[in-house]
Amino acid sequence: MPIHPTAIVHPKAELDSTVEVGPYAIIDEHVRIGAGTCVMARAHLTGYTTIGRNNQIHIGAVLGHEPQDLKFDRSCRSYLTIGNDNIFREYVTVHRGTAPESATIIGNNCLLMANSHVAHNCVLGDRVILANAVLLAGHVHVADRAFLSGGSVVHQFIRIGRLAMLSGLSRISMDAPPFTTVAERNEIHGLNTVGLQRAGIAPTAISELKKLYRLVYRSNLSMAEALAQGDAFTTPEAREFVAFIRQSPNGICQAERPLARTSRTRSTTVSTPR
Repeated sequence: MPIHPTAIVHPKAELDSTVEVGPYAIIDEHVRIGAGTCVMARAHLTGYTTIGRNNQIHIGAVLGHEPQDLKFDRSCRSYLTIGNDNIFREYVTVHRGTAPESATIIGNNCLLMANSHVAHNCVLGDRVILANAVLLAGHVHVADRAFLSGGSVVHQFIRIGRLAMLSGLSRISMDAPPFTTVAERNEIHGLNTVGLQRAGIAPTAISELKKLYRLVYRSNLSMAEALAQGDAFTTPEAREFVAFIRQSPNGICQAERPLARTSRTRSTTVSTPR
């Protein structure tokens, strides 16, 4: 497929012969693009950026640009590495690493919807979905198959566990354990049961996760006591849940606050005047 005559492609950029490049796209010197990838109109690919096979890069997306970090030294070499079969929709921005020889990494089969932002040194696993206007600060790690709903924002250095789901407009500044649903400000609202079922997680594992969730979030046990009881569970998913909490450097999101739940109930009550 030809490169559009209005596109600007640096002669040292490395593009597979099957790469499509649309009108007014810009591809800079150190960019490498694998087979079957489509770069649409006005996208800008820059920095030391490596892009795998069969990616879709939509209109106006900017991949590999300088991080928004006041400490960034423009003379340093840092990277953006992107796997295969990802979709970057309109005006997505993904920045390269901020420290010398560091990288931002995107896995495979991810979907980044319009206007979402991935800051420097973030790591996204496989099959991650960022809905419109999701904002990830620097050094955020998002595990496989997590779903971040529209307008949610994540503080720097935070970890989002596997198959976790963030509600729209949620504000996350603590680690979100795998398999949970998170809303508002760091509030756990339950397990992502539908996501677990769709991912083909075994019923025995879902059963153990429900018991473990009750121990951690619905019992009067301390966290240490709850996790000690969780050590008796045998499924990989339950062990993953326990290990994530134990290894969290930021503390984990907490159970939904009863006051917040009561306040929302009251706000939806309509009184009829006599």
